[in-house]
Amino acid sequence: MVKILLVEDNEMNRDMLSRRLERKGYEVIHAVDGGQGLTVAGVEQPDLILMDMSLPVLDGWEATRRLKSNPATRKIPVIALTAHAMSGDREKALEAGCDDYDTKPIELPRLLDKMRLLLGKKPTA
Repeated sequence: MVKILLVEDNEMNRDMLSRRLERKGYEVIHAVDGGQGLTVAGVEQPDLILMDMSLPVLDGWEATRRLKSNPATRKIPVIALTAHAMSGDREKALEAGCDDYDTKPIELPRLLDKMRLLLGKKPTA
């Protein structure tokens, strides 16, 4: 089973997305801030990380930089999840080390396609 780390501080967003991903057959583990996300990623070695960018303690930008600079976690694909849809935000996420970027509110089919691509599987039609 593919293990996804969801780093999201908003409980409602975390629960809703977790349930939707679990129904699609993914195992979902959680972190509520960037610091916890680093710890969980190091211990659990998920197949993919969904990283909210606006997090307490350590924001998603810095957490991703640290994940990608650590040999133990640098190969884990990270998708930035953000309500920020401003010009340049996608580039900022990619510069921080994210492998892809998606905006909130989440459109599950689009997110699943991005996840499948990063996990080496074909997107659905």
